[in-house]
Amino acid sequence: MKHSNILNIGILAHVDAGKTTLTEHLLYHTGAIRKIGSVDKGSAVTDNLALEKERGISIKAATTSFNWKNTKINLIDTPGHVDFSSEVARTLCVVDAVILVISAVEGVQAHTLTIVDALHDLKIPTLIFINKIDRLGADTEAVLRQIKKELQYKTVAISTSHDEGLTSAYISEVFNNNKISKEQKETITEELIETDQKLLTQYLNGIHFSDEVYLNIIAKSTSNNRIVPVFTGIAKNNIGVEILLNGIVDFIKPKKRNVSEEVAAYVYKLEHHKVHGAMAYVKVFSGELSAKSVIDNHTQGLETKINQTKTFHQTKHLDTNITAGDIGIITGVLGTKAGDILGNPSEIPTLPELNIPVLSVQVIAINDKDYNALAQALQLIDKEDPSLQFKWHKPEKELILLLMGDMQIEVLTHLLQERFNIAVNFTDPQIVYKETITKASEGYIRYWMPKPCWAIMTFLIEPAPLNSGVIYQSFVSKNDVHNKYQNEIAKTIPKALEQGLLGWEVTDVKITLIKGEDHNVHSRPGDFNLATPMGIMKGLQNGGTHLLEPLLRFEIKTNEELLGKLISELTNRRAIIDSPTFDQDLVILSGTIPVATSLDLSIKLNTICSGRLRLRTVFDKYAVCPEGEGKTKDFKGVNPLDEAQWILHRRGAYKANERVI
Repeated sequence: MKHSNILNIGILAHVDAGKTTLTEHLLYHTGAIRKIGSVDKGSAVTDNLALEKERGISIKAATTSFNWKNTKINLIDTPGHVDFSSEVARTLCVVDAVILVISAVEGVQAHTLTIVDALHDLKIPTLIFINKIDRLGADTEAVLRQIKKELQYKTVAISTSHDEGLTSAYISEVFNNNKISKEQKETITEELIETDQKLLTQYLNGIHFSDEVYLNIIAKSTSNNRIVPVFTGIAKNNIGVEILLNGIVDFIKPKKRNVSEEVAAYVYKLEHHKVHGAMAYVKVFSGELSAKSVIDNHTQGLETKINQTKTFHQTKHLDTNITAGDIGIITGVLGTKAGDILGNPSEIPTLPELNIPVLSVQVIAINDKDYNALAQALQLIDKEDPSLQFKWHKPEKELILLLMGDMQIEVLTHLLQERFNIAVNFTDPQIVYKETITKASEGYIRYWMPKPCWAIMTFLIEPAPLNSGVIYQSFVSKNDVHNKYQNEIAKTIPKALEQGLLGWEVTDVKITLIKGEDHNVHSRPGDFNLATPMGIMKGLQNGGTHLLEPLLRFEIKTNEELLGKLISELTNRRAIIDSPTFDQDLVILSGTIPVATSLDLSIKLNTICSGRLRLRTVFDKYAVCPEGEGKTKDFKGVNPLDEAQWILHRRGAYKANERVI
């Protein structure tokens, strides 16, 4: 089924704002489902995992579709919990616009702020739905003030609420509605004309416009990210749903579809099916994906054959090509991971970093016989969520993951039991430190025995600015080291830095190949692959390394009278606090704090504030770890500094059973 208009809409919220309930009613109202599911009863269409049904929260992004006013709308229901930010981040790469759901009672919450930061950066058009206006304490006017002040949005109300906080609460449309009071209409009109200089000038000159003119201006301004339309309602009672549906197709304009151009697609989700195997959920930005075709996986550097292509039709899939602008599923994509780019990378938006995992855990099979099966299961799960950064240290029989928090542990425990029938335990989360070189130094390596082999290199390793990552360059002529060997060196550098002298990933360094020599007979690419980690580790040893610790940026909003207690608590945790700001009787504290001292921060602050606070934390950066703080760890596997063992191992003579570079 071909559609001239296709919109890809993400639906996002802080947990418990009513996002999945709204999704159910959008599907029901458009005829995509015949029966409304319930989050509380575990029957919501987009909650498929057993734990989702049990806990009543979304864990995985779920895609459905419906038709409204000659437009196909692909709707992606995203997780609301901060621990699953990576799912949300990948979703933001493929949507044309989002619906941001905010509770009329709780208002703007911590995760809402994180989401909106990414929406601003990516310039994604946004519609806001203020939900639960019937709940005790609902106050849409207060929420609107929050949206304008804290989210930095210029808003225009599309509907207004009445009898808030009562079961009889209802809404009215603002435009084309004679029942709206003159005062309400004037207030909304003034907000709207402030976004358009030409319109403002005409209004001040006494020219008045029809509602159709205003609605056209809203549509233009929404698509250009100058304004955010705000809707109100009660999702569970289907109040405000149709107005929102009309707003989606009226205010969001489909992007131009480049069907005839080179294929460019992005894998925003990967799941494994019992029959189809790996199923990659993709957005096609240009060109067309078809069954039995071969596509270049740009991220993995491999070609993969597509078995099937499917598009979404309500809650089902249709076997058909996926054209530019549409979302669909491809199967048979061996080696593909979530987040991979297929085809031309220039068309794909940069993945936003909503949050970065800075905790590591070891996964342990309760039954020792499940060890190998567990390792294989975690390899599959890592493809579905690469933010886990799964590491398998075979000699130590350690299976390591990076996580955001405790909720992920609960999810993985259920997933491994339900999907793979493996019972597991997790160690207590440990802080993920990094390390960097202390002073500039050289690392020289001559690998020429036992023959035949030849790779001679000298690396200059220098400190780089904090949080700059790794910079590599070569000053060596191709006459001294052939290009194919230089390419091998460059490819090996990231892997050579996975473990440093202190056991952590090495970062914030500038590495320069300043001397080198190959041999026209004895040299092979593998020689330079083997020798590079030895040269790098020598350089690190000569310069010494020190720890870097992860910092979080925090924002606390609570009663002003608690300021002294908060500052005392934060100072004891090595926090760096910005100057406080005040909003009536509230105080806002922000700054940075080490992850190491913040693991129980939420519990402690809630105790101090008797639950009357809003705490937001996001990853900020890595900084130098004070002496005496932090934790080192042993090198896993064969250390390249032990040159004899390293060479024997890499040449197959040393039979170590471990992951190799």
